[in-house]
Amino acid sequence: MRLPLLVAALCAALGACATPGPAATGLNPAPPTLGVSTTSQQALANLPPPARKVAVAVYGFNDLTGQFKPSETGQTLSRAVSQGGGSILVKALQDAGGRAWFTVVERERLDNLLKERQIINEMRARYLGERSVNADALPAMLFAGVILEGGVVGYDTNTLTGGAGARFLGVGGDVKYRQDTVTVYLRAVSVRSGEVLASVTTSKTIASQALSGSAFRYVAYKELLEAETGVTFNEPDQLALQQAIEKAVYALVMEGVDLKLWDFADPIGGLIALDRYKQERAGLLTADQVEKLQKRERKSAARTADTSFATRTGRPRGAAAPAAQQARDATPRGRTGAPETPVAQTGRTRG
Repeated sequence: MRLPLLVAALCAALGACATPGPAATGLNPAPPTLGVSTTSQQALANLPPPARKVAVAVYGFNDLTGQFKPSETGQTLSRAVSQGGGSILVKALQDAGGRAWFTVVERERLDNLLKERQIINEMRARYLGERSVNADALPAMLFAGVILEGGVVGYDTNTLTGGAGARFLGVGGDVKYRQDTVTVYLRAVSVRSGEVLASVTTSKTIASQALSGSAFRYVAYKELLEAETGVTFNEPDQLALQQAIEKAVYALVMEGVDLKLWDFADPIGGLIALDRYKQERAGLLTADQVEKLQKRERKSAARTADTSFATRTGRPRGAAAPAAQQARDATPRGRTGAPETPVAQTGRTRG
């Protein structure tokens, strides 16, 4: 009786250690979800605001490795790295400082944009009789002062492999793990002079784990017990590439501040972030330590905001206002007690 109980305990332990899989979800179709908010994306969003926006153009951010996805049966025609690096880079640039750092102009599909503008000109000339471009209807396109170049320069498989296992009287389990690494390169080029202003390189590991257990032995005469279970976890390659690109944009902002290419709106307030980046670049701080410091600062900022809100309103954030206050907010009144006249109708300007 002990052996079946041991097998059941082994299966339960493996199920408890495993990540939720088809068995946990009941094989029900999952609804679509929004993109995962990564720690590198949060670090980008929390960048201090700049002194002024930087207009940048991205013509492409391609896979320069040329590698195909490995397979147990041989090489496949699927690429090992996502081919959407340009789209990921544009999204990361928009996330920097909550869309405060960069003005991104469309260049990756510039031919489509020019064709559409040409169609507009032809239609206005045919139906409105315009012989020249109307600047009010179709103003000039924005131009960029900086071009961002680069791509995925490395995808190294099996940079770290290992495992462990044990078996006793035909019952046992084992765990295996593997680690890959994706590396991206990003540089900023001046449109005016062609000079490479700054360049950064970042890497992100991709972890894969497999946990399995099995039992195989005779429990009685002509009675064979055979059982096995297992689960595999593979970190998405696209998510790893996204984090590497987001880290590259963060590093490029810091490198530009350090080289006096651009600056924070509050240089004194941005010294903490710049000093932390320099320590990470010099190897004095690891990526995990930087992430913990950033999480601590976000929690501190959230507590400060809650305290400030409670001081102004007399109630904690998220709590409903009293009924009398809600009524006053719904019907704003001027000094005389009558409903205030809209500014647009009276011509008054607020001081």
